Amino acid sequence: MSRQIVIDPITRLEGHGKIVIVLDDNGNCVRAYFQLPELRGFEKFAEGRHAEDMPQITPRICGVCPTAHHMASTKTLDDLFKVDPPSAAKKIREMFYNMFMLEDHALHFYILAGPDFIVGPDAPKEERNVVGVLRKVGTEVGLKVIGTRKNIRKMMERIGGKPIHPVFGLPGGISKPLTEDIVRDLRAFADEWLEFSKFTLNVFKNIVLKNEKYVDLIKSEAYTHRTYYMGLVDSKNRVNFYDGMIRVVDPDGNEFAKFDVHDYLNHIAEHVEPWTYTTFPFLKRVGWNGFVDGKQSGIYSVAPLARLNAADGMATSLAQEAYEEMYNTLGGKPVHYTLANHWARIIEMVYAAERIKELANDPEILDKNVRTLPSEKPSVGIGVVEAPRGTLIHHYETDERGVIKKANLLVATQHNHARISLSIDKAARSLIRGGVVSEGLLNMVEMAFRAYDPCHACATHSLPGSMPLALYIYNTRGELLRVVKR
Repeated sequence: MSRQIVIDPITRLEGHGKIVIVLDDNGNCVRAYFQLPELRGFEKFAEGRHAEDMPQITPRICGVCPTAHHMASTKTLDDLFKVDPPSAAKKIREMFYNMFMLEDHALHFYILAGPDFIVGPDAPKEERNVVGVLRKVGTEVGLKVIGTRKNIRKMMERIGGKPIHPVFGLPGGISKPLTEDIVRDLRAFADEWLEFSKFTLNVFKNIVLKNEKYVDLIKSEAYTHRTYYMGLVDSKNRVNFYDGMIRVVDPDGNEFAKFDVHDYLNHIAEHVEPWTYTTFPFLKRVGWNGFVDGKQSGIYSVAPLARLNAADGMATSLAQEAYEEMYNTLGGKPVHYTLANHWARIIEMVYAAERIKELANDPEILDKNVRTLPSEKPSVGIGVVEAPRGTLIHHYETDERGVIKKANLLVATQHNHARISLSIDKAARSLIRGGVVSEGLLNMVEMAFRAYDPCHACATHSLPGSMPLALYIYNTRGELLRVVKR
């Protein structure tokens, strides 16, 4: 007789979720399900609201990644009102956004994921937390992490009005120019933030990469999936968080597609399952062929590793060195190891810090011309940025007054949802054998989703007018026994 193990709630992520693991009579995992029971209705909330409200509405979706939604929404308004911001405004936006990326990646590395690979994936749960991380790396390091994140947020508040819900981006530019004292402080902090990013990379090398057991875990088949990868790239196919073309590579690393965000509906479709409130985006040209990986599957991934896989390199020197070292160490491109997301995330920290320094020292950011006023009637606007968790697309359709008739938010965790489901199932099948199920082993199953740094508060945003969650009950042979609906 089969039995189930339920991890509810799953831990160290944004939002809510649970994992249901089904064991056969021999205690082997035969299937693991990833379910998101949370429902949020921000697309419906937007209808009837003025489009200009969206940069303030959408950051309320998530308190961890509000700046991503704020910037995606602001860029969507640029497109909606057909207005091109001044060069200085674009550079300030990009600098502000890289500050957010640096701070958010540091949060995940040290606090959400750090307990797994700094303390240890199977360490006692009372040690597998931020306190355990501080014990391992030292109080001085803890103070450095806290101090750096504090300084970044303080600067974001000075530039954007608020560190969590910015009042910064406007259609055609930003709310105010930078002052000389802000730029002076920025330039000083930029050096500190770059040193912090380099320090974090060394922490990863010294604690994680020198641990053969953990490197073997990264490379293990339990955490490997061969999928397509997606990310924004600049004109030279290098990673860019703020702007660019969307590039997709296949599981062999060959370019599969490269398109402007306005064409996203020609490339991406969404599959729906009745047992979760998050959709499963897939590549239209390949099609939805179920929860399988490989070239025959339309499943793709976003997030740090996917961005690096989809790009030909980094746009800054130190990040490029780290990029090359990762691929040389892990056997070349593309890397299919899910846990390598953590390494890729730190490389992106280095890139963000280098890019902040470049922009902070650009004389143009002191230009007082930071907004072009809109003059066109609105109709449709589409914008894109790379959130810490992956590609984020906003799409608004309005009447001639700019009142929203329809909104579509395609967020990073949605893009990753199918691959996360694959990762959890494969990890559980690989690790849980013969009925031996320890708490540490269950945490290693959770590590399969944690590498993506998912935000389920962002992902479960669809409100079709009812709550149609259905529970499908199967036996160990995959036969449907019963369906329970509201």
